[in-house]
Amino acid sequence: MAGLLTAYGYRMTQDKEEADVLLLNSCTVKNPSQDHFQNMVNEGKSGSKPVVAAGCVPQGQPNLGGLDKVSVLGVQQIDRVVEVVEEALKGNVVRLLGQRTTPSLDLPKIRRNARVEIVPINSGCLNSCTYCKTKHARGKLSSYAPDLLVARIQSVIAEGVCEVWLTSEDTGAYGRDIDTDIVKLLWAIVAVLPEHVMLRVGMTNPPYILEHLENLVPILNHPRVYAYLHIPVQAGSDAVLEAMKREYTCAEFEHIVGFLRTRVPDMTIATDIIAAFPTETEQDFQLTMDMINRQQFAIMNFTQFYPRPGTPAAKMKRVMSTREARKRTKAISEVFEAWAPYTKLVGRTVRVWTTGEMARDKKHMIGHTKNYTQVLIPCDDTLFGASMEVCITGAGRWSVFGTIVPGTAVCAP
Repeated sequence: MAGLLTAYGYRMTQDKEEADVLLLNSCTVKNPSQDHFQNMVNEGKSGSKPVVAAGCVPQGQPNLGGLDKVSVLGVQQIDRVVEVVEEALKGNVVRLLGQRTTPSLDLPKIRRNARVEIVPINSGCLNSCTYCKTKHARGKLSSYAPDLLVARIQSVIAEGVCEVWLTSEDTGAYGRDIDTDIVKLLWAIVAVLPEHVMLRVGMTNPPYILEHLENLVPILNHPRVYAYLHIPVQAGSDAVLEAMKREYTCAEFEHIVGFLRTRVPDMTIATDIIAAFPTETEQDFQLTMDMINRQQFAIMNFTQFYPRPGTPAAKMKRVMSTREARKRTKAISEVFEAWAPYTKLVGRTVRVWTTGEMARDKKHMIGHTKNYTQVLIPCDDTLFGASMEVCITGAGRWSVFGTIVPGTAVCAP
């Protein structure tokens, strides 16, 4: 949307006071993010500036209170953002929420990081998770054709991109609607990647990656692919997974983790946990804690369950108190934050790739190892977008520190 508006002649700003129109994008996964979005919409409505509400919230809940007097742009209508903004500035209210084909991959884009391209490979999913609101907005699986994706990646590499992230609601399900699969796509992409470009594969649900495990190993071991995969488990209890309609067992999930960790050196598995699902008993929660302690994921996103309107889980009777739900979420946090997953790297020399991302202290630049461990290196802006050998000198909870081995930097063309 920013790319289209900029190409048309608008200038983007994060300053609400400076803006002529407020364009608010939204996520419907959690209550807090939706509440923040609604607060911003209400703040905009109370002023004199037109508001355009975009993203998954209005798409999934078109009759949501508070959106009745603002312009609305659905997730499959982003190519019409200029039209909606123009009408909003004229004082008109426009609502574009119809389901159409997925937006073109070639729309203009303003990247947050000029060296990183985020490529959606499909929209929607094949699951029917009882807690999920996203499918209400994104709909059924719709995959982009492999040749379109490969062409897009070749195009952005020519623009100076040195890192490509493949993203979707479920990368493992890619291609099931167009008679292909994620493995074929990945090999087609790897075939066109120059030596200086790295590929990161996005989130996949367990059911759709199980059948591809053997064929994924050589891809994740490829020198231009990060040995990293985000596979949400959500719970360590089969009973809870069944209530969630996740369509796999804990044993199947742990088989995936063990299989990849055994065959891909230093493989990083990131996962998600939902604490205090309505049907989660004390025994169920203990099974989740046992699994967390067994696997000790270096990266784990965890959240307390939020009942999303219109989902089956929102109607389920909760078997624990709100106080107990908070207690369980805190217990997961305490265990997770006590681990030290990166100390084993201290003293090692590893290859690190940078994209120009800066650390908060503005003294270090951020790089990533082959398994996507975050490395903080003394800043050298001549090495943005380069790869280099780094000696790891220290480890924190979320990243490691290192110094560049002189003479090892390889800069992108």
